[in-house]
Amino acid sequence: MNEDLGLIKTGIITDENEQNYFIQIHGRTYALSKTEPVEQFSLGASLRGFCYENKHRQLKITEAIPDIKPGYYGWGTVVGVKHDLGVFLDIGLVDKDLAVSLDELPAMKSLWPDTGDRLLVTMQFDAKHRLWGHLADDQIYKAISQPASKEKDQNQNVVATVINPKKMGTKVLTKNYQLGFIDRSELEQEPRLGQQLQARVIGVRPNKTLYLSLRPRAYEAISDDATMLLRMLEMSATHQLPYGDKSDAEQIKANLGISKGQFKRAVGNLLKKRLIEIEPNMLILKQQDDNDAGSN
Repeated sequence: MNEDLGLIKTGIITDENEQNYFIQIHGRTYALSKTEPVEQFSLGASLRGFCYENKHRQLKITEAIPDIKPGYYGWGTVVGVKHDLGVFLDIGLVDKDLAVSLDELPAMKSLWPDTGDRLLVTMQFDAKHRLWGHLADDQIYKAISQPASKEKDQNQNVVATVINPKKMGTKVLTKNYQLGFIDRSELEQEPRLGQQLQARVIGVRPNKTLYLSLRPRAYEAISDDATMLLRMLEMSATHQLPYGDKSDAEQIKANLGISKGQFKRAVGNLLKKRLIEIEPNMLILKQQDDNDAGSN
């Protein structure tokens, strides 16, 4: 059993060839690629690096210490998926991917990470002293998270990584390390573990975490003509426009640049989204909070 694997160790350079330096550590020989160091070494010099076994079962050492190592968490990028084993992560080591067992992944294969997704993991050893990736848990995410603020974060767009997909909703961590939750009602489909999402802040919870939505804002979910009317209402001092079902078609065309048919469809679109109210020959912008926008 090689207890140096996955650890940072210091050894002595005992040999070299055109491609590698060879370092002795506890009676074992590790290869350091000559493409890696920025300096040349001489025989007998000491070298400190991270020890690992590559996919060809060769012992390697690197001065480029990975973020992910026993006791330390870092982000790994999914480069392979095997449904009978788990997923494989690129953690920055040459010819070495870190496996995360299927036992740590969601029971539903549709929620497993896909190539390009990312996971926050550490290294751990199994009973045979083999290295595996171990997913961060809620305690780790809470420890590294930053508090959210309604004043700063409300209605902001955020990039978030799925850290726990569940039936009642999805837990995420934003690029700014804020924890967030996406209720099922704010999802169009269940995201994968490790998937990166473009989300919108629709609230800040009492525990200083974000309440997020993947649904578009109201104006992003309506037609161009409806968006134009909505913008005109927002810019109006009274939030009203003097047009209605009985307005003259030529007046609508001259002032709004659309036909009366287009106008009626746009009004219907805004009514369906509960963004406006109508009175005879008058459109009125409906006041609403952000939680209602785009909920239908």
